[in-house]
Amino acid sequence: MQLGINLGYWGAGMDADNLAVAKEADRLGYAVCWAAEAYGSDAATVLTWVAAQTERIDVGSAIFQIPARQPAMTAMTAATLDSLSGGRFRLGLGVSGPQVSEGWYGVKFDKPLARTREYVEIVRKAMTRERLSYEGEHWTLPLPGGPGKPIKLTVHPERERIPLYIAAIGPKNLEQTGEIADGALLIFPSADHLEDTAIKHLRAGREKAGKTMDGFDVCPTLPLALGPKEGDRDVSALADNFRPYTALYVGGMGSRKQNFYNQLAQRMGYEKEAAEIQDKYLAGDKKGAAAAIPQQLIDQTTLLGSVDRIADRMKAYAAAGVTTLTLAPAGFTLDERIASLRAGSDALERAGLA
Repeated sequence: MQLGINLGYWGAGMDADNLAVAKEADRLGYAVCWAAEAYGSDAATVLTWVAAQTERIDVGSAIFQIPARQPAMTAMTAATLDSLSGGRFRLGLGVSGPQVSEGWYGVKFDKPLARTREYVEIVRKAMTRERLSYEGEHWTLPLPGGPGKPIKLTVHPERERIPLYIAAIGPKNLEQTGEIADGALLIFPSADHLEDTAIKHLRAGREKAGKTMDGFDVCPTLPLALGPKEGDRDVSALADNFRPYTALYVGGMGSRKQNFYNQLAQRMGYEKEAAEIQDKYLAGDKKGAAAAIPQQLIDQTTLLGSVDRIADRMKAYAAAGVTTLTLAPAGFTLDERIASLRAGSDALERAGLA
């Protein structure tokens, strides 16, 4: 099992620290550094900045938002990043959510599975440097009856087939991801529930495409918080740091009817708790929503405690089918984040997974 790192969003006042964390991850031998985008910093610019100042670590978009870019533009960006980084780019895609898609980009959030499938097909076709033509429900290239003609990508990427990942949560999206992608980007993963909530659906998609899970990258992201002690009270204190983060996703990320993270918590057995968290968050009681989160839910979806405890959890994730474990190292200072980053590397070695 390899390790990755997720820098999250840029522009939150920690940009210099984020770059230092990426450089340290590169030095420690982490496999990939991911950057996110929502409606602030874009991922492509951040990844270019990181790639220019690192040597070995891959850089990946987690994610490029599908409503934000035409697929041909994404192919151009992927080809450019792969060329500039010397073949170190990984392309992560996702449909985002209805609030961002419709509120920020003005793109209707409908038929996300069909839209994603077409998007991937166009990106991959463009990357082969064939003349690009496509007839689908959501995209037609060139537009009929006009001056457009099939043209091809002029940039020569380092690799014709750049690894393509899809951020997936729901069963149908996971199955399609297994069918059409090279890897899956997962969030709020629990090793105890990973088979039922993700792996079995990815496997079904791989089988549909006539493939096995061999070579497919299962890549969940987990926050990591290092603690010097091992008692329940110490782990509980670490878990409390992630209550606002978990409340935001389970309670407020999306609408009441379309919150994929809330639905995931329900599939993990927290139906009643997920409903209470969402009710309080959408009513404006963010503190109450955070307080309603069971500690077990946080502990199952983060890495908390000593290096030994984290190593044991890493073994569980590897056994569940994870191939790249992406860490979001927690800390209030750069030194604390670097310490968490190093703890992740030490834990992987202690677990015998390096």
